[in-house]
Amino acid sequence: MTAADQPHVLVVDDDDRLRDLLTRYLGENGFNVSSARDAADARASLAGLQFDLIVLDVLMPGEKGVDLARSLRQSGSKVPILLLTALSETEDRIAGLEAGVDDYLAKPFEPRELVLRIEAILRRYGEQPEPVEASSLEDAVRSVSFGAFQFDLTRMILQRGDEHIYLTTAEQALLLALVQRRGKTTSREKLQGMIGGNANDAAASRSIDVQVTRLRRKFEEDPKQPRYLQTVRGQGYVLYTD
Repeated sequence: MTAADQPHVLVVDDDDRLRDLLTRYLGENGFNVSSARDAADARASLAGLQFDLIVLDVLMPGEKGVDLARSLRQSGSKVPILLLTALSETEDRIAGLEAGVDDYLAKPFEPRELVLRIEAILRRYGEQPEPVEASSLEDAVRSVSFGAFQFDLTRMILQRGDEHIYLTTAEQALLLALVQRRGKTTSREKLQGMIGGNANDAAASRSIDVQVTRLRRKFEEDPKQPRYLQTVRGQGYVLYTD
């Protein structure tokens, strides 16, 4: 793979030692890597270069990582974001998901786990449909509908007519899990496991709640009184489709 073919990752962290370590390690594992020491430095890089993913530390001097992520999403940026948080800072993880990040990883972590998380996000983000034999098209479930919305299971795309509804890769994975169990109540812990997270993570339930809230805003007419993605008190969530 040439440098031009390698995914371009921006590492944003004010810790010089960790930033240099991650830059070197990711470079050795097939990524083209740029780095930034803070949000202002990251904005300068984003203004001039295209990135496939941002690894973003939550605690930095000046503009915090969550604030930068929120600002990027509000400006329309769709670049996937993986947030680095302190192990004990559950609130940072929740705030990150609310801001639209795709995943989070608690420090300290093994560099190999970071690589695996990045690869999973890029795989979800870049998935393309596999060719389907004409004879099997009638039997294959290619998409499901909720009212005026359709979710394409192969391309992980949510649409309303010709309008494309942006989903983070985390939202794509959660919606796919709900679709796979449509009509069945699924616990938060099981959903967390289905999307590649740790079902025993203390923050798992709240993380799922945050992502469900974000999904409802994207396809429910009244997110506070959902018709399709409903809560089953004490048990979890269930998705009803047309």
